[in-house]
Amino acid sequence: MANTMSDKQDSHNDKAGMQLLLQLLPFIKPYRKMVVGAIIALIFTAGVSLALGQGIRILVDQGFGATDPALLDQAMLILATITLALAGGTFVRFYLVSWLGERVSNDMRIAVFKHLLTLHPNYFEENRSGEINARLTTDTTLLQSIIGSSISMALRNSLTFVGGLVMMLVTNLKLALIVLASVPLIVLPMLMYGRRVRSLSRQSQDTVAEVGTYAGEIVQHIKVVQGFTRETEETQAFGLEVEKAFSVAKRRILQRSLLIIIAMALVFTGLSTMLWVGARDVSQGVITSGELSAFVFYAIMVAMAVATISEVYGELQRAAGATERLLELLSSEPQINAPAQAQNLPEGPLPLRFEKVNFAYPSRPNQSALQQLDFSIAAGETVAIVGASGAGKTTVFEMLQRFYDPQQGQIKVADIPITQLTPQHLRSHLGVVPQQPTLFSSDVWHNIRYGNPSASDAQVHMAAKQANAHKFIMALPAGYDSYLGEQGVRLSGGQRQRIAIARAILKNPAILLLDEATSALDAESEAKVTTALQELMQGRTTLIIAHRLATVMHADRILLMDAGHIIAQGKHEQLLASSDLYRRLCKLQFDY
Repeated sequence: MANTMSDKQDSHNDKAGMQLLLQLLPFIKPYRKMVVGAIIALIFTAGVSLALGQGIRILVDQGFGATDPALLDQAMLILATITLALAGGTFVRFYLVSWLGERVSNDMRIAVFKHLLTLHPNYFEENRSGEINARLTTDTTLLQSIIGSSISMALRNSLTFVGGLVMMLVTNLKLALIVLASVPLIVLPMLMYGRRVRSLSRQSQDTVAEVGTYAGEIVQHIKVVQGFTRETEETQAFGLEVEKAFSVAKRRILQRSLLIIIAMALVFTGLSTMLWVGARDVSQGVITSGELSAFVFYAIMVAMAVATISEVYGELQRAAGATERLLELLSSEPQINAPAQAQNLPEGPLPLRFEKVNFAYPSRPNQSALQQLDFSIAAGETVAIVGASGAGKTTVFEMLQRFYDPQQGQIKVADIPITQLTPQHLRSHLGVVPQQPTLFSSDVWHNIRYGNPSASDAQVHMAAKQANAHKFIMALPAGYDSYLGEQGVRLSGGQRQRIAIARAILKNPAILLLDEATSALDAESEAKVTTALQELMQGRTTLIIAHRLATVMHADRILLMDAGHIIAQGKHEQLLASSDLYRRLCKLQFDY
């Protein structure tokens, strides 16, 4: 009973897997001409393959068995013509289906990546980067192999199986019935072991993915590993992960080996029985040697087709799993959506307004990050936000960039609710310099020009000079052509921050968001960058998360935050006189 239920479940999963593969049709549909060409080539090669059996019959009966050399030449010419036609058809089929596989997998890879860029940052916090990368690379590569090879093999061998079966029945009914009687004895064990092999293959893929994820994390944090002298322990831990993968691989190899042995033994037994009966019929004059040769050819063709279809069926199941993961990713909905009729922001400095904003992060719904937050910033005003850790300063920046929407209240830019703007249009007017800047593993040109891809070399140089970065950039081995390594690992913290400042300068935004952009700089560099930022802030609306006294001293106004709302605002001297919390912060943070 349990086995019956398991078989039904496997059957249901198999059908569901095939239905999943049908969802790839929208990606295949644009290339209908290539699909039609591939199908025609498939049918042609299958037909020619079947004709090859008749060519063998003619060669044996009229060539080898004939005394006239002309008949042998004619038989060889027929066989050569069939072979050339088969080679030509195979070339066309292989090229078309391989092209189709590469094209469709690349299109899906682009679609997945494009969709990834629309997803909320929270998605990447909840899902491991290694898993996402695997879907983008390994899963799409598997689909390329399936579409460009396995599906073609399945269709070709299905045609060959049906055609070979028909030709066997036409050639010799008695021998065909012997073969058909042995088919269930061959196929059923192969299907049973095939399911075990597929299950272990999926487990093997999972364990290998775990190995890759573990190694990637260690490499990414290599300085921490070496700093805590954990090389030996990490090597041992990695060895355990590798051994897990090897243990599953051994079981998969054993099952696969048993499958091959059983299949070979059963096929050989069936063919041997058929040959024994056929040889007796030839000796008795019931059939000719050519007919037996053709029948053997068709029998081998059918056997090979069954074996290939069984193997490919497992590959199709793997592809169904990859398809399911990709479709799951593509079905993930962005949490922030553009309005149906979006508005546009005016040019020039832009005022900001938070109107009684309440917000709690989705991961902490019962803990308010902002409570009735209400403040305004005039166009061109420079405002510093100060407060203890957890006061909500960074959340203000996240909300303003519309990475999250408030549960209550609204945020306006130029008196337009930001929910009426497309996220891209809103963010194009914002320039952000975070406390821990992110750099790409490309060259300096790319990292600075990320703020304005169309900027000239001279503009990049000017932005770097304003950010006090030009001098150290020119000292790099290849200057602006120097590659910075993953996450800018070849630069110091202060150098990475100056690259980020140059990027913001180059963007020339209407609103600047500075998360203490000079915190990683030495005193001399800070003075120069602060001067550059002062020039940059002229005529722009600027919001600064401040941790240094110099920053708050230059601000037009200071907002003091605590527990997600504004408790005081004013100039530095005013807050010193009126707020105990501000005085404590000045003493602790500003050494005042």
